[in-house]
Amino acid sequence: MLLKPLLIYLADDDQDDRLLFKEALDEIDVAIAIEDFDNGVTLMDNLLNKNKPLPDLIYLDLNMPLMNGEECLHDIKNEPELSQIPIIIYSTYVDQAGAASLQLKGADLYLQKPDSFNKLKNLLRKSLDLIKNDSRNNRSFEFVISESQY
Repeated sequence: MLLKPLLIYLADDDQDDRLLFKEALDEIDVAIAIEDFDNGVTLMDNLLNKNKPLPDLIYLDLNMPLMNGEECLHDIKNEPELSQIPIIIYSTYVDQAGAASLQLKGADLYLQKPDSFNKLKNLLRKSLDLIKNDSRNNRSFEFVISESQY
């Protein structure tokens, strides 16, 4: 029996980061389908399109044009059909106070973009495991999962 691939949405305005992210996911031994978006408006348009399947997980960059990650997080968590989708903040910058605020707004994890491909693979694998293995009601927020934890 074949399992349905995990559908992941990635919203990040940096094309190189999106490409690296997809290459890292390809090397992780998990059935994954990914759709990527270069801004928050396009992400939200796809999420609200009733003809498209909802993702199992969203990786969300904070600094994007048109609509930033924090605005997307707010809108997603305020839409009843979308509010249960796990959201992982995926950003270059780490701000503990900002991460705490994002947790209160509904983010599940906060990943700092690593500086190497292998570290990225490890972070993605760990974040997928955390989301996959935790139920929605008892998931604990991890303020920052960064490469320094490996």
